Amino acid sequence: MILFMETWILIFIVLIFSAILHEYAHGYAAYALGDPTAKNMGRLTLNPVPHIDPFYTILLPIIMIILPTNFIIGGAKPVPINPFNLRGRYAQMKVALSGPGSNIALALVFGLFIRFLPVVRENESLFFAFSAVVFVNLLLAVFNLLPIPPLDGSHVLFTFFPGISEKIKVFFAQYGFLIFLGIIFFFANFIFYFLFVVIALLFYPITGVSLMEFLALLS
Repeated sequence: MILFMETWILIFIVLIFSAILHEYAHGYAAYALGDPTAKNMGRLTLNPVPHIDPFYTILLPIIMIILPTNFIIGGAKPVPINPFNLRGRYAQMKVALSGPGSNIALALVFGLFIRFLPVVRENESLFFAFSAVVFVNLLLAVFNLLPIPPLDGSHVLFTFFPGISEKIKVFFAQYGFLIFLGIIFFFANFIFYFLFVVIALLFYPITGVSLMEFLALLS
């Protein structure tokens, strides 16, 4: 059985680097669509240092590990994007989807290793590490696709409802995070139940094993 502290340290590392990949993907997509803001600010890099946020990247995950919770949350510093520089139809939606898309791609790669490489399934530590990458990246992808400002899903929602006024978008840009915290506080159980159901439905087709086999190693 994998030791408790080793377990959460590994998940912490996977979470941070997956969140950094997520933000890098946003910046790269924006740059490809005409916005050099992230590149000009030194954020178009996989070097973790420019992406580290003292609270979301370090303090919050550590607090979640120390507290008796069943999950860990955290993230990287959001990549700056100027939507007025973006070119092409649905450009802002493409930038928004690039982050979750990068996490899904990483989950697929490690999930296929689990499915097709017997050595991964036969080694408990290796199985746990690869499964952690799949789980964390599916969690980041599904969570960020929720249509709640300031998550990526809200930008997709705005794309399909262009009639939403700019005043409402500005309001969400200013106060979206507070609204987000309120929703998480009051509907946490429902949201995390929904996330785990969706992740479980995706985990098995990708890896060939049930999500419960991975979660059993956390107990």
